[in-house]
Amino acid sequence: MKKNDFSNLKAVYVNCTLKKSPDTSHTGSLMEVSMRIMTKENVSVDQIRLVDHEVASGVYPDMTQYGWEKDEWPTLFARIMDADILVVGTPIWLGEKSSVAQKLIERLYAMSGQVNEKGQYLFYGKAGGCMVTGNEDGIKHCAMGILYSLQHVGYSIPPQADCGWIGAVGPGPSYGDTEWKGDKLSTPIGFDSEFTNRNTTFMTYNLMHLAKMLKEQGGYPSYGNSREAWDDGARWHFDNPEYR
Repeated sequence: MKKNDFSNLKAVYVNCTLKKSPDTSHTGSLMEVSMRIMTKENVSVDQIRLVDHEVASGVYPDMTQYGWEKDEWPTLFARIMDADILVVGTPIWLGEKSSVAQKLIERLYAMSGQVNEKGQYLFYGKAGGCMVTGNEDGIKHCAMGILYSLQHVGYSIPPQADCGWIGAVGPGPSYGDTEWKGDKLSTPIGFDSEFTNRNTTFMTYNLMHLAKMLKEQGGYPSYGNSREAWDDGARWHFDNPEYR
């Protein structure tokens, strides 16, 4: 495969806006910038607006087995697992990621005990990043929690794996909003932000580069990190300090 050929990759973008379709999502507007880059690089792109689906709360793979009448998570999870790259998008509310983003993380965590064909945790070999929008401070705080959670369950995080737009601190227009200036509408807010555009581009390409490297080498070697091997007694070079 050519050095910068990403055509064998798949990405899924999960928009954790609180707004149901067809309402405009400011977070979705920024995510489209990244998705267009991937599409132009021949990456297969899927997108999910989580709030449009009946996803139960909980930390088990299928919550219908725990009292919920309906849970679309198993179907959505199959789409997430089909992708080499996961991008989580969230608005900021009270300085935090949305409740929908937290639900996504909890449901990903519900699957983290499962293993792949090497006996490693299921998300090994996949790349993750996040995109954050709002009109007050909090991008780095939200990204910190999301990216920690993704790596904890097994996703690999490349350099500069987050981007966002918050505009000026304090209430105001959100990403993609327009304002009347005299008798004309302004350019959509944030579209001309050099900082946002650069970080979005770098994040997108870093995710593609990492996912490509991982896929070409078949993910991570299982030496020293296989849950199945550990359960079967393998300890590699670990020495229990209790017995020293």
